[in-house]
Amino acid sequence: MAKYKIKRAVNFQYYWVFEASNGETILTSETYTTKDSCRNGIYSSKVSVNDSNFDRRNSINNQYYFNQRANNYQVLGTSETYTTTYSREHAIDIVKSEAPAASIEDLTF
Repeated sequence: MAKYKIKRAVNFQYYWVFEASNGETILTSETYTTKDSCRNGIYSSKVSVNDSNFDRRNSINNQYYFNQRANNYQVLGTSETYTTTYSREHAIDIVKSEAPAASIEDLTF
């Protein structure tokens, strides 16, 4: 089953990663100063799954990635990089289908 994992950064801020049901990390958020803000970011990610919420990007080394954006256009998470556009699109499809029902695991205790 897909899940969001809340983690702690080296600067003691919080961030989340979204893992697909196969265990692959698809998205990593930016950092948040509070755990509540981090949880709010997860809830925004869960509902921001329309195609317009995904900003498809190309990196400088000809790799492909995407940003998931909230309805207010704020970046929620950034994907891993992929070698093909097909792989990037497949990852987006996974977020669209698995994120809304994904569980949340807090690893900060």
